[in-house]
Amino acid sequence: MRRLTVLLADDHRIVAEGLKRVLEPEFDLVGVVEDGLALLAAARKLKPDVIVSDITMPELNGVEALEELKSTNPDVRLVFLTMHHNVTYARRALAAGALGYVLKHSAMDELIMAVRAASMGQTFISPAISGELLSAMRDGNDACMNPAQKLTLRQREILRLLSDGHSAKAIALRLGISARTVEFHKYTMMETLGISTSAELIRFAVQSGISEL
Repeated sequence: MRRLTVLLADDHRIVAEGLKRVLEPEFDLVGVVEDGLALLAAARKLKPDVIVSDITMPELNGVEALEELKSTNPDVRLVFLTMHHNVTYARRALAAGALGYVLKHSAMDELIMAVRAASMGQTFISPAISGELLSAMRDGNDACMNPAQKLTLRQREILRLLSDGHSAKAIALRLGISARTVEFHKYTMMETLGISTSAELIRFAVQSGISEL
C-alpha cells in the first residue's frame, strides 16, 4: 500500500525536527519548508497528498498560503498544526478550506489522525477546541468572525507589513509593486473597515491578529 506523501511547513526548526520524527514513521515526508512563499512553491512542485502547516510563518502566513493554493487547486488538502487555541483562528482556517485544526500541545496522535482524515477529504478538529468551535458555528456567533476576512489576500499582506513598521516604499520594493499601489490598498482597507487614521489601521492589525500571522 502506497504511503501518503506529506509536506511540512513550520518556521521553528526545533519544532519541525520534532514533527519529522512523528510523521516519518507513518508517512512519506517529501519536504520541509520554513515560510509561506516556500510552502506555495513546494506544494506546487511536489503535489503532496496532505500539507501540515503552522499558521504563523514569515513572508506569508499559513491561512493566506492555503487561500492562494486553493485559488489554483481546489483539491489541496491541508491540516493546520498551531498554538492558537482560539475560535477566531479556527474559523478562519476552516473558511479558507483547511481540513484539520490540531493544537500543538495536543497528543501527536491527533496530528496523525488529522492527516489520515484529510487524505480522505474528512475534517479533524482537536477535541480541546472542537466543542467551543461547533457551539460558535451553531449559534451563528458572528462576533467570532475576524473582520480581517473582509480584506483581500494582498491587502492583508500589506497590512501585516505596515504593522511591522515597514514604509510604503519598502513594502512596494518587497512586493514588486509601486508605492502608489501600496497607498491605494491602505486607503481601500481603511474605507472597507470604517477606519479613518493610519494609527487606527495599525491598531486593527494588532487586535485582529494580522500582525501575529
